[in-house]
Amino acid sequence: QVQLVESGGGLVQPGGSLRLSCAASGFIFASHFLNWERQAPGKERELVATITTAGSSTIYVDSAKGRFTGSRDNAKNTVYLQMNSLKPEDTAVYYCRVVYRGYAYWGQGTQVTVSS
Repeated sequence: QVQLVESGGGLVQPGGSLRLSCAASGFIFASHFLNWERQAPGKERELVATITTAGSSTIYVDSAKGRFTGSRDNAKNTVYLQMNSLKPEDTAVYYCRVVYRGYAYWGQGTQVTVSS
């Protein structure tokens, strides 16, 4: 049974940092790409980052490039999203996603609120 559990969200002031974590189980973690997505209020969900099996990350949101970095720890079955210089427009629920045997799985999400 695939499970993804996100954590690390919260309220942070503009310019601050957060590190999101996603603990995974139920599949061979080291063999799968993991993704981070986010959904802001009233907006469609968007893909933020992909972390490869080798641990490199690609950031897809132009405004997040240079500020966000994805990483993983295969020994802990955990993927991370380091977010620096946070802006109010980064406010969203952040989800991790994996595609396993043709099916997509998401966690419950973690709320990130950037506000002064």
